[in-house]
Amino acid sequence: MPEIIKVKSGNLTEETSSYSRLVVAGDTIYVSNTAGRNYVTRELPEDVAGQARQALKNIEGALASVGASLRDVVRIRIFVPDRQDKEIVNRIIGETFKGIDPANTTLCTPLGKLELKVEFEVTAYRRRKPDEPEHRFAITLG
Repeated sequence: MPEIIKVKSGNLTEETSSYSRLVVAGDTIYVSNTAGRNYVTRELPEDVAGQARQALKNIEGALASVGASLRDVVRIRIFVPDRQDKEIVNRIIGETFKGIDPANTTLCTPLGKLELKVEFEVTAYRRRKPDEPEHRFAITLG
């Protein structure tokens, strides 16, 4: 397999801003900030929950294009412009990543378009032995 793979979703912004939806570099997979617009219909749900779920479907599809899944996500960054929407988004993230438990950073910050209520950026790891269980540790900080 090539050392670097770049995947485009067909979004016009990817071309005008010269970026890829997803880049695989070795065993690491980077997914660019992804909003909740349906790539096929171009529809954007009006509510934050609908946008969050669609954005996660978009990410899932991008990961699948290189043989990965949400199970491979090791880090997620969440961008939410309205602080009041944070709880709804975090609940959806909790449901989606239950048992996967990636590192998570949530930022309340403006997005590129006013109609966008949430965007996600993820980093995933291409597992060499996908059927082997992860090593998990619990530590007390402080």
